[in-house]
Amino acid sequence: MPEQARIIIVEDTLSLARVYQDYLRVDGYLVDHVVSGADAIERLRQDPPDVLVLDLILPDMDGREVLKASSQIAPDCKIVVITAHGSINIAVEAMREGAWDFLLKPFTADKLRETVAKAVAGGPAHQNSPDRDIENVDTDDVYFDIIGGSENMRDIYRIIENAAPSRATVFITGESGTGKELAAEAIHRRSERAKEPFIPLNCGAIPKDLMESEIFGHVKGAFTGAVSDREGAAHRAAGGTLFLDEICEMDLDLQTKLLRFIQTGSFQKVGGSSIETVDVRFVCATNRDPLEEVRSGRFREDLYYRLHVIPLHMPPLRDRDDDILQIANFYLRRFTREEGRDFERFSPDVSALFARYSWPGNIRQLQNIIRNIVVLNNGTEVTLSMVPRPVNSGTASDHFGSGTIEAPPPHPVVSNEFGSPGRLWEGDPEALAFLAGARQMRKVVENHRSERNSDLLGAKVGERVGDNDSNPLVPPNLARLGLGFGEIKPLWQVEKQAIEEAIERCGGSIPRAADALGVSPSTIYRKKQSWEKTDS
Repeated sequence: MPEQARIIIVEDTLSLARVYQDYLRVDGYLVDHVVSGADAIERLRQDPPDVLVLDLILPDMDGREVLKASSQIAPDCKIVVITAHGSINIAVEAMREGAWDFLLKPFTADKLRETVAKAVAGGPAHQNSPDRDIENVDTDDVYFDIIGGSENMRDIYRIIENAAPSRATVFITGESGTGKELAAEAIHRRSERAKEPFIPLNCGAIPKDLMESEIFGHVKGAFTGAVSDREGAAHRAAGGTLFLDEICEMDLDLQTKLLRFIQTGSFQKVGGSSIETVDVRFVCATNRDPLEEVRSGRFREDLYYRLHVIPLHMPPLRDRDDDILQIANFYLRRFTREEGRDFERFSPDVSALFARYSWPGNIRQLQNIIRNIVVLNNGTEVTLSMVPRPVNSGTASDHFGSGTIEAPPPHPVVSNEFGSPGRLWEGDPEALAFLAGARQMRKVVENHRSERNSDLLGAKVGERVGDNDSNPLVPPNLARLGLGFGEIKPLWQVEKQAIEEAIERCGGSIPRAADALGVSPSTIYRKKQSWEKTDS
C-alpha cells in the first residue's frame, strides 16, 4: 500500500459525498468522488484506488454491478458498500459478491474512518459479515435470512418455495416490523432471477412529488433540481425483482401509472417521450388491510386485483412461540460483537420476560431493545435490571399480551349527575362534542352556551336556572327541545348516529366523513368494528 492511500467515493448525493470526503481527509488520504456507476467502473479500469466506498443506490445502475465489475478489472481494490438501515440483506448479498465490508446508514464519522482504515491496512475481509451470526443458529430454523422454526413460519417458507419460481406477483401483508422485506428478498433469492437486481422502494418514505421519478426515473430538466438524467427503480430492476414496500401509501394518480406499467411492462421517464420496456417481477407489501383501503377509496380496486395474486401474511412476533428467544439470541451475538461487549446469554428471568411480552413493535422493537441493552450495559449475562421500559414495566400485567406499549391516559370523567363538581354532565352538548370529536357539535355547543348565558342573565337573584321549566335539573335550552331524562340516549348511540349520518351524507366515503367530523378515518374504522362486535 502507498503511504498516502487513495480512496474513491461513489455517491450521487453531492452533500453526502462532501461530508464523507471531509471525514476521510482528516486521516491524510487522497480522496476523490464520482457520481455514477459508469464513472466508477471507468476509474477502476484506468487507475484503481486502494479503497472504493460505494453507495449501492446509484442513478444509472445497481451498485452491485460496480462490485461485479471490480472483481474482474480491479481485484486488489477493496470495496466498502453503503446501504440504508433496514437493508441488511442487501449488504449480505454484496459481501457474498466480493465486498470487503459494509456500512449501514446512518453511520458516524468514526465508523467510516475506522472501516476505511481497516481496509487500507489490508486486514482480513468481511470484518462485519452478518453470516457469522447466522452460523450460530440451527440451520433448520433459518430460511435465507429469516430466523424461526415455528409452525406458522414453516407455512411461510412453504408458500415462498412454491411462489418463488413463478412470475406471479406476491402481496405481503403484516404489521410493521414483522420482516416483510426479508420475505420479499427470500422470494427473489429463491427464484430464477436471483442473480439479477433486487430493488426495494419504500412508497411511504418518499415524498409524493418525487415518487414517480423514483420509480420511472427522469430526464434532465424535467423539474427543478433535475440536473441530469436519472434511471428509476423500474430500469434498475430489469431482469430482477422490484419490491414496492408500503404500497398502500402510494398516491392514487401514481397508482394509475403503476397499473399500466404492470400490465404492459413499459413506462416513460418523467419529462421524457420515449417508451422503455423491461422485464420485472413485482413483490409488494403493506402494514394495512388492503381490502379496507380499496373500500375506503384510497387504493384502486383494479390495481389491488392485479397485485394480489399470491397473498403472504407475515405473523406478528407474539404469535411465533419459541422464535422470540431464538431471534433475541441472534441479535445479542451480533450487537455484542459490534459494540465490543462480553454478553453471552440472557438470564432465565429475562428469557421468561421476553417470552411473555407481546412485542407490539415486533422484530424491530426486539432488535432495538437488545441494542439498547448492549450499548448501555456490559457483562456475560443480560439481567432483568438491564431491560428498559416498556418491556420491563415492573409488573407482569402492564404489557404482557396487551398488544400496546403504554396504557392510554384515562379519559376525562363524564358524570350522569347534573351539577357534579369538576365533571361534565353526560347530557351537556360539550360532553357530546368532546367525546365524539365532531365539528358539527361545535355549533351546538356555541348555541347551548349562548342560550344558557341568556337564561343566566335573565334569571332573578336566588332563582335556579330552569326553575320555570318542567324539570329543574335539565338546562332550559334542552328542556325546550323536549330532552327529558327518559329521552337521553347513551353517548355511544349518539356518537354512532352522528358518524353514520356523516358517512351517508358523504356518499359512503369514510375519509370524507372523517374530515367533516374532524377525526381521522382510522378512528371511524375502529368505532365501526367495535359496534359490529357489540351487535354480534
